Amino acid sequence: MADTTYHIPVLLKETVDALEIDPNGIYLDGTAGGGGHSKAIASRLTDGRLIALDRDPDAVKAAGAALAGLPATVVQSNFTEMDKVLSALDIPAVDGILLDIGVSSHQLDTGARGFSFHMDAPLDMRMSQSGQTAADLVNTLDERALADIFFTYGEERFSRQIARAICRVRQTAPITTTLQLADIIASSVPAAARRDGHPARRVFQALRIEVNHEMDALQEMLEAALRVLRPGGRLTVLTYHSLEDRMVKNFMRAGNIEGKVEQDFFGNRLSPMRPVNNKVIVPTAEEQERNPRSRSAKLRIAEKV
Repeated sequence: MADTTYHIPVLLKETVDALEIDPNGIYLDGTAGGGGHSKAIASRLTDGRLIALDRDPDAVKAAGAALAGLPATVVQSNFTEMDKVLSALDIPAVDGILLDIGVSSHQLDTGARGFSFHMDAPLDMRMSQSGQTAADLVNTLDERALADIFFTYGEERFSRQIARAICRVRQTAPITTTLQLADIIASSVPAAARRDGHPARRVFQALRIEVNHEMDALQEMLEAALRVLRPGGRLTVLTYHSLEDRMVKNFMRAGNIEGKVEQDFFGNRLSPMRPVNNKVIVPTAEEQERNPRSRSAKLRIAEKV
C-alpha cells in the first residue's frame, strides 16, 4: 500500500505500470513527495534501485520513512539537477523516470506553508522553503507584472482588476497573509465570478508557479530527463495545469517545448522521443471522488528512441 499520510498519489497504478518496470532496472522519481509513487516503484525491484528526489525538506523526510528497507536512495534536490545527482551516484543512465508536477496535499494542508487560501498563514508558497516568497512578489512587482502573472499562469480573466486592487491596498500596509490576499481578490471580482469556485484559486496557482519558477523548471527537467534516460527508457509525467500539459505533450512529441518536429532529407521524423499514449490518461470518476485533488490530473507517457 502507498503511504497516504503525506500525499495521496494520483493515478498510482497507471503511472507505475507505464514504466514497465524491470526488477533489475534503475529508476528515478523526481518528485518523491510522501513517497507514494516511489514506494510502488521500489516494491517492484529486486536487484534494481530507485533514486527519489524532492526539493522540499519535509517531503525528503516523509519519503525516507516510506522507503525504509527498500532499494531506494532519497536525495534533497530539484528535479532539474537529476543528471548531477545521478553522476554523483555513478549512475550513467536510468530505465525510467516518473514526475508528478504540482503541489502536494501536505503542502496545501500545512497552513504555515502559505499555499492555501482556506487557512490564514504567512504568504509563502516556496516548495524549497528558501528564496523569494509570494509576499515578496505581491508587495514589490508593479501592477502590469502582477496582472501578467495572474493571466499567464492562472488564466485569470480579472487579472488587471485584481492587480490594481493589490497595488492600492499595499500602499497602506504590506500584504502578508493568505487570507488577506484572498479577501482582496474576492472583493475585486464580480459577484458572478465568486460563485464559480473560490475566486482566489487561479491567482494562488499563478503565484505558486511564479514563486517556484515551475515552467522554467519543467523545461529544464524534461531536457535533463532526455539526457539521463537510456534508449527505450520511459518517461511518465503527471500535470495539473494546461500550460504544463501542453509543454509535456510538445516535448514528448518533438523533443522540444515548441512541438516542432524535425525531419531528415527523406521526411523521416527525428524526434528523440515517441509518445506511448496519444490519448491523455485521466483519473476515473471513482478516483476523483476519492481524491478530489486528482480531478485536473493528466498522465502522459513517452519512450526515448
